[in-house]
Amino acid sequence: MTDTKTGHCIWITGASSGIGKAVALAYAQAGYTIAASARSQDALETLAADASDMAGTIVPVPLDVTDKDAAEAAVEQIERIIAPISTAILNAGIYLPVDPSAEFDPAPYLNSMAVNYHGTIHCLLPVTQRMLSRRSGHLVILSSVTGYGGLPTSAAYGPTKAALINLAESIKFDLDPHGIRTSIVCPGFVDTPATESNAFPMPFLVPTAAAAQRIVDGISAGKFEITFPRRFTFALKFLNMLPYRLYFPIVRRMTGRG
Repeated sequence: MTDTKTGHCIWITGASSGIGKAVALAYAQAGYTIAASARSQDALETLAADASDMAGTIVPVPLDVTDKDAAEAAVEQIERIIAPISTAILNAGIYLPVDPSAEFDPAPYLNSMAVNYHGTIHCLLPVTQRMLSRRSGHLVILSSVTGYGGLPTSAAYGPTKAALINLAESIKFDLDPHGIRTSIVCPGFVDTPATESNAFPMPFLVPTAAAAQRIVDGISAGKFEITFPRRFTFALKFLNMLPYRLYFPIVRRMTGRG
């Protein structure tokens, strides 16, 4: 990660709300130049205004990540008008809880994959191409602990996050020799608009600003996996090491689905 004095910038997708917004403001406070992308021009303009008195700068770059051509154009625009991208934080995503025992519409499943996985790919490939030409850069992909294993109501969301974990693991092998670092972020429950509608207990809920700082610190440290809060996320990792005959009854009891 480089600072503004080197003439590089940080690109953040899904920057208009939640974790993406908080991370953008944290970097602006620290003096970085941020290219902020999301679908809403108005929300991005508000975000840029919120950072107007900070040491860094937030530049709106509206983008619908499901549009492959638009993502390629956004990378070209950022590199041509703002600065070369040193760190790309691919955060854009949607959370659509589903109950396949009561709902039979495929749209939430397909839309989740279109935004969370395909949208990440649309952004990842053009920015990787630029980084390869410089033999430097840092790709940061936002996943979730729901990607560790199956959970109730996560049949649309969880598979997309599992795919992103596998994606990050795979590209690390291929990109390390070219000087490009990879990180995967797997938060537990974070207090964002996406979690406000959850009707179940959310243990160890992390404030958005605290989550953003942990992500910024993890990126700065060059960690591959950035996960928090550890006492919760490590417990989930342990659960997913258990045989299914133990995993399913424990998760049912924990979530009240048994």
